[in-house]
Amino acid sequence: MSQHLSKSRYTSGLQCSKLLWWKVYEPDAPELVADDASQALFTRGQRIGELARAYVPGGVLIDLPYYEFDLRVTATAKALADGAPVVYEACFLEDGVFVAVDILERRDDGFVLVEVKSTLGVKEKHLADVAVQMHVVRRAGLTVNRAEVMHLNRDCTYPDLSNLFMREDVTERIGPALLNVPNEIASLAAALTGPLPDVVTGPHCNTPYPCPFLGRCWPQLPENHVSTLYRIHATKVVQLVADGINTLHDLPLDFTASAPALRQIRSIRAGEVIVEEGLSEALAGLEPPIAYLDFETISPPVPAWLGCHPCEQVPVQFSCHVLGPDGLAHHEWLAEGPGDPREEFARAVINACAGSKTVVAFGSPFERRCIGALADFLPQLRADLVALTGRIRDLHLIVRDHVYHPGFGGSFSLKDVLPALVPGLGYDDLEIQDGTTASTALQALLLDADALGPEERRAIRRALLSYCERDTLAMVRLHERLDVLTGLAPATKELPIPGTPVQAIVAELPS
Repeated sequence: MSQHLSKSRYTSGLQCSKLLWWKVYEPDAPELVADDASQALFTRGQRIGELARAYVPGGVLIDLPYYEFDLRVTATAKALADGAPVVYEACFLEDGVFVAVDILERRDDGFVLVEVKSTLGVKEKHLADVAVQMHVVRRAGLTVNRAEVMHLNRDCTYPDLSNLFMREDVTERIGPALLNVPNEIASLAAALTGPLPDVVTGPHCNTPYPCPFLGRCWPQLPENHVSTLYRIHATKVVQLVADGINTLHDLPLDFTASAPALRQIRSIRAGEVIVEEGLSEALAGLEPPIAYLDFETISPPVPAWLGCHPCEQVPVQFSCHVLGPDGLAHHEWLAEGPGDPREEFARAVINACAGSKTVVAFGSPFERRCIGALADFLPQLRADLVALTGRIRDLHLIVRDHVYHPGFGGSFSLKDVLPALVPGLGYDDLEIQDGTTASTALQALLLDADALGPEERRAIRRALLSYCERDTLAMVRLHERLDVLTGLAPATKELPIPGTPVQAIVAELPS
């Protein structure tokens, strides 16, 4: 298979022939080593694929090692010759392309090709994947009249999982891609026979997936590049660079943008923190005692608790720092085991925030949605939960609408705001440093704990508790710093202006 295409290589090649070349000739490249989040997505896809077979029963599984390509093709041919009504992982090799079809279902008039996805619907990026499979299976001599994507059904409600999946006909939708498959195969095969292709960077670098080799292709951007402007659209970046405008310093004085973006430009040009007069008034609305609250959630593709739907966010952990007349107190809660955590979670949150006149969150719509879902599910706690929601204030909006520090780099996420305004307090010392990693760890801890040893479970719990606690402590310290900026509190040390970090490269920028 070293020179053959596969359906994954084919779709990578459609995105960029240079990406394909590196995947084939540098399979052990460090850029291709899966991080925890990528591995979790891969594992999730595998499990959903295995589960989907039960919804199309009676089949034969081609269960051979992944590297035994010829044996897998031979086993598939035998299963079909024996009249198997369904073949799972049906394997074919034609036109130099190897494909493994998730589910190949026999019908009276031919076969139905079924691609299983762990998403809640059919996405445009799925179509090329299905098209190349259809081409190869037809080239193998089978009559395939229909192609489907089998995806999760958002209307499925636990405990009834009989409608966990939906099968959506995509035969017409793959038509244009299917017609182009032979030409694409020839083009990609030719690319693999020569040296590394010379491909100009562009929108394809992040579409439909971020390329792992971006760092090899993209030049180092200058400090305060226009791509770091708050919420700038990629097409606008392309236009500005084409006009010779590369950094925020180069923007014309009459440049139009949102208020936070204009504040960013002023801050960068002045090399100082910008604080609007309205900050004092905004902070005055945070009436003590104050509870600083943060949630962590999981979104299992297969719902596990009463009334839940596939991929529905369920809060399973929180941290709460409460600043009251006696000082700062900390409350935390983390679910234990696979049981439904929602009522215990809700009661713990209500108790932690009891007596607080203000509840501060950073990006409060997230916490509001979680609390709203809890209120719908727990009518006995609805009044207390609705009252809690009414006390929530968003520190993110206060910062975004009143403050800019050159160290923000065009972002108002807590991970970027915190080190700029509160030097020395960050996440680098933690084992878990972001919400995606936390969610992956939580799902493993709660729903896949049998695969973990006791010490591993304890280590994951400690890491999760430390991460969530840091989020709410960050809000406390950030609030203190904002008070300093308004003169409401004495400054304990100078606020440095670090070099502005360059954000992730905008792939639409021309080379």
